[in-house]
Amino acid sequence: MLASDHLLAAWLAETAGRRLLEVRATSGLEGKELKDAGDLAAHELLMELVAEYRPEDGVLSEEGKDSKERLTQDRVWIIDPLDGTREFSEPPRDDWAVHVALWASSNGGELIAGAVAQPALADASVQSTFHTGAAPVVPPSTSPRPRIAVSRSRPPAFVEALAEELGAELVPMGSAGVKMMSVVRDISDAYVHAGGQYEWDSAAPVAVAAAAGLFTSRIDGSPLRYNQDDVYLPDVIVCRPELSEQILSFIKRHGVE
Repeated sequence: MLASDHLLAAWLAETAGRRLLEVRATSGLEGKELKDAGDLAAHELLMELVAEYRPEDGVLSEEGKDSKERLTQDRVWIIDPLDGTREFSEPPRDDWAVHVALWASSNGGELIAGAVAQPALADASVQSTFHTGAAPVVPPSTSPRPRIAVSRSRPPAFVEALAEELGAELVPMGSAGVKMMSVVRDISDAYVHAGGQYEWDSAAPVAVAAAAGLFTSRIDGSPLRYNQDDVYLPDVIVCRPELSEQILSFIKRHGVE
């Protein structure tokens, strides 16, 4: 199974997710201490497993020191061991995730595999890991009007204005990965972010969303590029294809300030 990069990504995300559930259930920690313990436990486990199963590959992890050696490597794993630490530290919230993506230098440098695990989804009948080895099938929208995934705190003014133009409703939830997977799961129809992110925040969710046939780009419509010297990648759009032109047109006309 682990000979497949797609299935390895899924297994890595699921395995780290199980470790995080253990930390949450047994550590007795709360707040920042729980966040830090979860981040560290998932990071260390993922580093150990990648070193064991793909020892020749590079790694870029939110919780690790960035080695510029990755810029010369043919394959680089881009990892967020715990996306949504705030939600993780607030049991029983389930809107946090583990991101595992693989970038390869072939074809000019592209994501070639990815997985997003949401291990705390309580209903066993609900899929909790989404990966490129079995690309999710996005169902037709069940909503009479578009839905835009936004952060739990106050949404940016430009997203509120975008929602007004599209006649959309705002759907608040936790981590970036959860928001992007909410489009895959028909919980929302779009996620539009311009408030600052890094490569690990979007790599795995974008890989999965693209494999599922969703539209993905930066807010100016340009492609999302990974394994760059500067890992700051501040904006992203993931949406149903039929909404992409309207969203890009709105941003071009009104900006994101």
